[in-house]
Amino acid sequence: MNDWPEGWSGNNRGGDYAQPDGPRVMRQVRRGPSAPPQGGVPQQPSYGDSYGDGYGNSGPDQQYGGGYNSDYNTGQVYGVGGAGGSGGHGGGRGDRGAPNWGRRIKLTAITVTVVLLATTIGTYFWADSKLNREVDLSKVIERPDEGEGTNYLIVGSDSRAGLSDEQKKELHTGSADGKRTDSMMILHTGSNGPTLISLPRDSNVEIPSFVGSESGKTYKGTGRQVKLNAAYAEDGPELLVRTVEANTGLRIDHYVEIGFAGFANIVDAVGGVEIEIPKGGMKDTKSGADFEAGKQTLNGEQALAFVRTRYALAGSDLDRTKNQQKFLAALASQTATPSTVLNPFKLYPTMSAGLDTLIVDKDMSLFDLADMFWAMKGVTGGDGKSMNMPISGNSANGNLQWDTAKVKQLVEQLKNDETVTVSGN
Repeated sequence: MNDWPEGWSGNNRGGDYAQPDGPRVMRQVRRGPSAPPQGGVPQQPSYGDSYGDGYGNSGPDQQYGGGYNSDYNTGQVYGVGGAGGSGGHGGGRGDRGAPNWGRRIKLTAITVTVVLLATTIGTYFWADSKLNREVDLSKVIERPDEGEGTNYLIVGSDSRAGLSDEQKKELHTGSADGKRTDSMMILHTGSNGPTLISLPRDSNVEIPSFVGSESGKTYKGTGRQVKLNAAYAEDGPELLVRTVEANTGLRIDHYVEIGFAGFANIVDAVGGVEIEIPKGGMKDTKSGADFEAGKQTLNGEQALAFVRTRYALAGSDLDRTKNQQKFLAALASQTATPSTVLNPFKLYPTMSAGLDTLIVDKDMSLFDLADMFWAMKGVTGGDGKSMNMPISGNSANGNLQWDTAKVKQLVEQLKNDETVTVSGN
């Protein structure tokens, strides 16, 4: 018996349909029922539960132990079906698994860490290259013994270097040659909080024996008594350090100096500094100060006028040093904020403005500079103390005379890194 439909014998299946050339050709698989035969074209044989149907062969139960999955018959394509398709053939391009959030978070954390590390290292070397290490403390002779903690001598000079004639006029700096110092402070950092001590420029001191910073020649002390700022004017930072150490007995570990231009640029870089002007306001034609009483934000020009004003103050130089401490602490507090430190568009201009004009000693590192900076912030944050050097009155030459007993006690407390109990003016 011939199981083939009419016209489809094993040897003759119609003139239009030749015998296939072996297994190389596979008929198209349709999804769903086949279209009705047209013009004697037979229906596509099924590969379902009756594998042998239409061929005269026995069923799959006899030869293969089970039928082929009906997905093949209905056009299911292996490896392409969506999730939940019959036969369990999921996982293709249409079936995307849930994202591995743990892996993504880990990769993101690694990437951020690498970027921050690279940025930190780059910033360190960039900033380190900008430090002007010009002061050689090895030239200072007969130095006191080292104590506990670290002592910084911070100097604000009236250097006009880098200022145009127009800027000198705007900042009321004048056009004097050379440079002098308008402010000097000792900042002590240690385990008992920072202590900031202003040294009035009019303080009476004795110039000791010293070695010239440029000539290398030794100059013997003659007991000559002058104002403290005269030591700086005579032979610069090295003689100033030598004079402070000889008159106090306190060893200076690091020297930091900034000029007019650098000071004003830093203030402008952080967008100004908020300060409280005392009752009665402040007006000084020599410094250019002209402020109403109350809280206000000072730009670079105004800030420079504020810290230089002395003639409009009842205590003259002593009151000026207090204003200088107040402003520097406010500047440090405002700069050391996340909005500045974590924002490269503010951090780099601020650092560049300060580092370009900053002069330090040869042994100063960026870590030392950061220690000084954070200590300054600590003073205004209530973690430390600010004071003037204790004064007992005026000396015979009209200069401010330090209180010898109090200064000795103060120095001992600093050397031993103890809490400072001495009060200043």
